Amino acid sequence: MTTVVFIHGTGVREPHLTTLMEQVSSGLNTIAPGVRVVPYAWGGQYGASLAADGASIPAAPGAGTGRGTGDPGETDEADEWARLYDDPMAELASASSGAGPRVTPPGAAFPDERPRSLLRRLAVHGDSRTAALGPGLPEAAASLSRSPLLGPAAETLDQDALAHTLARALTAMLVAAAIESDVPVQIGGDARDAAVAALAERLGAVPAGTGRGSLLRMAGRPLVRLGSRYAIRRRRALTDAAHPAAGDILKYLARGEDVRQGLRDLVATLQPPVVLLGHSLGGIIALDTLIAGSQPGVELLATVGSQGPFLYETGALPSLMHPAPLPAHVPPWLNIYDRRDLLGYAAEPLFPGRAHDIATDSRQPFPVAHSAYWTDTAVYRAVGERLP
Repeated sequence: MTTVVFIHGTGVREPHLTTLMEQVSSGLNTIAPGVRVVPYAWGGQYGASLAADGASIPAAPGAGTGRGTGDPGETDEADEWARLYDDPMAELASASSGAGPRVTPPGAAFPDERPRSLLRRLAVHGDSRTAALGPGLPEAAASLSRSPLLGPAAETLDQDALAHTLARALTAMLVAAAIESDVPVQIGGDARDAAVAALAERLGAVPAGTGRGSLLRMAGRPLVRLGSRYAIRRRRALTDAAHPAAGDILKYLARGEDVRQGLRDLVATLQPPVVLLGHSLGGIIALDTLIAGSQPGVELLATVGSQGPFLYETGALPSLMHPAPLPAHVPPWLNIYDRRDLLGYAAEPLFPGRAHDIATDSRQPFPVAHSAYWTDTAVYRAVGERLP
C-alpha cells in the first residue's frame, strides 16, 4: 500500500490540521482508493512562536505620550495620506461631490479658470522647493489642470482650501509614482509637508500659517481605517494572527535542519512506497530533505503551490544553489501550481526532464487560490494518477 506523507504549509496548527488532513485523505481516496495518508505535523513542534509573548512588538504611536488615545475613530493624518497615495484624486473628488448647480454671470470668470491657469504655469516652470518629491511635477501639474473634478471642487472650496487640496493631490501623485517605481528612499512627513506648502503657495494659497493644512474628511472614510493606522493600533492582534505563517518561513530558512530531520525520521518508520506531498512551505521542506540525501522508499515528490523553484532561482533554497542540477537520487517531481496563485511557481523550466509541472485553475482570486487546491479534483487526479 502506498503511503502519502502530507506536509502542511505555513501557519497550520490544530484544530485546522485535522480538518485539512480529512480533506486531503478524502480527495486522494476518491482517485486512489485505499491509499494511506499520514501527516507530518511539523508546525506544532518546529514552527514559529512568540517565545517572549510578543515582547518585540512596539507600542502604538502616541501610546504613553499624550499624542494618541487609541480611539479607533481618532484622526490620523498618516491614514489620510495613505488614502491619497492610493487615489491622489480622492480629496478632490470628495470636494467636487458637494458642488451644486451654479450659474456664472455673463462675463464673469469661471471658478476653476485661475487654478487651471496656475497649474499650467506650474507645469511649465516647476518649483525647485519640491525636489524631494522626485521628478514628474510638470507632467502631474499638466494632468491635474485637465481634471474634470477641478471645476466642481472650485465651486465648493474657497481659493485657499482649493490650493491646498490641489497641492496635496500633486504631492500624492508624485509619491504614488515613486512607490510604484520601487524607489528605495521615500520622503518623510516633514519634507512632504514642506512640498505641500510650497505648491499650495504657487497655486494661490495664503503663505504658511493659515491653518489650512489638515486634510478634508474624505468620502469613504471607513475604508481608510483598513490602512496603516488601523494596522498599527491593532499590531499585537495582527501579529498574533500572522506570525505563525510569516514566522514559519523565516525560522525554516534560518534553522530548518530540525524540520528536515523530523521528516527523515518519519519516513524511516514507513513501509515503501512512500510519496511526499507538500503544500507551500511543506513543499520546500520535502524538496530540501530529498536534495540533501537519498530517502530510501520515497518514490515520488509532489509539491503544490510551492515556492521551492523560486527560492532555488533566487539563491535562497537551503539545499541547492542555482544553476546546480537536482541530484540523481531525487525521485520524480510533480509540481502543481494554480495560475492565479501568486505563491505557486513553475519547476519544469528550471529542471527540464526532472520536474513535471501541472497548472490548475481554481477560478479563485489570490490569496484564496493558495488554499483552494484541496477542493480541486484536478489536484487529486494529478497526484493519484502518479502514485506508485
